[in-house]
Amino acid sequence: MNSLVKNENHDVLVSLCDAGVVSGLRWLVRDVSFDVRRGEIVTIIGPNGSGKSTTAKMALGIVKPNSGTVHRKKNLKIGYVPQKLSIDSTLPLPVHRLMTLTSQLDKSSMITALRLTGMFTLLNSDVKSLSGGELQRVLIARAIALKPDFLMLDEPARGLDLTGALSLYQLVTKIRNELNCAVLIISHDLHLVMSATDQVICLNGHVCCQGPPTAVVENEEYQKLFGTYRPDLLSVYEHEHDHVHLSDGRVKHKDGSITPHFRDFSLSDRKINKEASEFC
Repeated sequence: MNSLVKNENHDVLVSLCDAGVVSGLRWLVRDVSFDVRRGEIVTIIGPNGSGKSTTAKMALGIVKPNSGTVHRKKNLKIGYVPQKLSIDSTLPLPVHRLMTLTSQLDKSSMITALRLTGMFTLLNSDVKSLSGGELQRVLIARAIALKPDFLMLDEPARGLDLTGALSLYQLVTKIRNELNCAVLIISHDLHLVMSATDQVICLNGHVCCQGPPTAVVENEEYQKLFGTYRPDLLSVYEHEHDHVHLSDGRVKHKDGSITPHFRDFSLSDRKINKEASEFC
């Protein structure tokens, strides 16, 4: 598990205390209490209908609690990555345009965010041509481009294979370390996110258990919902590479040579950088 980034002030960005939401005559979730601090990754897990999304919406200020309180740090800057994004397949939408759809974004911030997520070489690619993993990384780049204090990810690994999911959670840890932001993740699979979270909140209409992931998986309430944690069943294929993938998408080989990694191999670094300067 990644340890919490040290912060002398233990800067609490969002705090929920006995918070709950009622819809009609039914509680969607109730008695939820936890803090999210700067530099901390917190994961909310639970079965469908357990109140994960409602709790996250309370934390973001989208939904007001009917009971308890929610406090957010003043002038908190929030980045949000939705669970899914519906895009008209007939609409031509390059990545650089998606990055600026809802916010003013300077060229430098855009390129920095795309490089951090490894998506810079897809700057001019059409969004509908991206794979699920590529689109998710572009959406994360869009969310972090303005350097948020608080990053919210709703089921970020949904639809990804095991390798893609593990790689994405490694990226989340890297972003946390680079930006020193708080990260709140909604997930249904603690087994995958265990190595990339500091605190787990297990919901089923209320907080069943919470704490470090290694403690939560041993909790009786967690095991009633998800079964016994079996790390031996989550085996990852390990092998040695004779190359490494750089953050900008290029490939560095063992002999030191570097190969571009573009969808359109006619594009050079110079052309991509030229086009990056032209659209802004």
